[in-house]
Amino acid sequence: MTPLVTAAVLLAAVTHASWNAIAHRITDKLVGFTLIAGGGVLIGLALMPFVAVPAAGAWPYLLVSAAIHVLYYVLLMRSFRLGDFGQAYPIARGTAPLVVTVLAAVFAHEVPNAWAAAGIAVSCTGLTGVALWGMRGRRPNWAAIGAALATGVSIAAYTVVDGLGVRASGSSLGYIAWLMAAQGVVIPAYAAYRLRSRLVPVLRPFATLGLLGSVLSVAAYALVLWARAPVPIPCQILRPAGARAAH
Repeated sequence: MTPLVTAAVLLAAVTHASWNAIAHRITDKLVGFTLIAGGGVLIGLALMPFVAVPAAGAWPYLLVSAAIHVLYYVLLMRSFRLGDFGQAYPIARGTAPLVVTVLAAVFAHEVPNAWAAAGIAVSCTGLTGVALWGMRGRRPNWAAIGAALATGVSIAAYTVVDGLGVRASGSSLGYIAWLMAAQGVVIPAYAAYRLRSRLVPVLRPFATLGLLGSVLSVAAYALVLWARAPVPIPCQILRPAGARAAH
């Protein structure tokens, strides 16, 4: 954990909370997530000419992660429909580090030392405390809590899968570009099927806000994946993939 990696993870936390707040602010969750996921597709496609195609060993992880991300979007939409942002978000984010720790130990053979374990415990306890504080004096909404917990498990699942996938990919930006394109098509396709001719009129009022959320979402997860397998990003961006292959 170099200072650069630590800074990247902290910045990712801020951008992640920001795009989730934007997603919660858009009242129609299908509209919000259509714009955020669809924007991710556009960003992924725009990056593809300038990054390497992930190595063959990364594709099983990438495809599994794309499926988990779709489930994550569905669960997050449900969490935001049922519960307050101040309740759903801390529960989901507080659950994820604990589950990631267990999954990483089992599948990646990464066991945290005492200091790391203490940090995980403090993080989970703090986020749980925020959620409980927001629930004080009110009857628990068990449906919202259940959806938020399931969201946290899905976050943990794709975090571990992508941690393994990006290491096998040979290019963190290449993995990110293809992942964004693969995972982002399902929600917009469903919205197009459901809304049909109403799709564009319904999306238009929220387009700027939703696409801002998309940029923040991609930036947040790109920072996390880069932190898991740091690769010199400037070199990846400045030269097209074909030019790098020639070297």
